[in-house]
Amino acid sequence: MKHSYPWLALGLGLVLSLVLLRFGTTTTGDGMPLLTALLMSEFGFLVTAIAAGLGIRGLMKPGMQPATLTLLVGNLLLAANFLRMGLVFWAQTAG
Repeated sequence: MKHSYPWLALGLGLVLSLVLLRFGTTTTGDGMPLLTALLMSEFGFLVTAIAAGLGIRGLMKPGMQPATLTLLVGNLLLAANFLRMGLVFWAQTAG
């Protein structure tokens, strides 16, 4: 399995996650606009979830490599984090 997309998704997901954690919306109104944070978390979720799906597909093939498992776990954790952050941001829109 080619690992170029999952590695790219892992790196991009880490950068997006760090940006959201550092500059995301706060209760005081500092940070980036709420819609921007929602879009970033949704984009990060989609990118890392697709990479995790590719990792699952790679696990089902014979001759699994340790890098495939590493990429799968990393992208799954990032996808779960983006989902959690997106739900938190979404709850802030209600008031």
